[in-house]
Amino acid sequence: MKKFELTSESIVNIFGKRLFRIKALIEFGNVKEGELGGFIEKEENLSHEGNAWVCGDAWVYGNAKVYGNAWVCGNAKVCGDAWVYGNADYATVKGFGTEYRATTFFRCKDGVVRVRCGCFYGDLEEFRVQVKNTRKGKIAEEYLMIADLIEKHFDK
Repeated sequence: MKKFELTSESIVNIFGKRLFRIKALIEFGNVKEGELGGFIEKEENLSHEGNAWVCGDAWVYGNAKVYGNAWVCGNAKVCGDAWVYGNADYATVKGFGTEYRATTFFRCKDGVVRVRCGCFYGDLEEFRVQVKNTRKGKIAEEYLMIADLIEKHFDK
């Protein structure tokens, strides 16, 4: 049984991908029937099983998949080969950097932790290099500390 549908409301992301807002067809978990969710590119991005959900203005696209009881919320952007299926497979921080935007960290199915921060997408080491090459002072220090924390968080 389908638990959500793609609505006609859509946006186009910076990569030219059209993402559609989702709408709950049934009540499940903390989601009410008729509740609007976030944006996904295609049905395969969100499982119809379990209580998985994309909410707010969050985006899920590409080969990324949210399933189990995982929720992707806020301004999170999950893409590439990410598989979000539990509470420990992604983390989002907000309020840092020059734009105070959300930065999302997630473990991909190949086991590598990757980062989406603004238009940056890469693994943790590439993120550290980008920060060192483009940021100075407190902003750089904070991002590097966050990268260390995230590395510890995802450590098996």
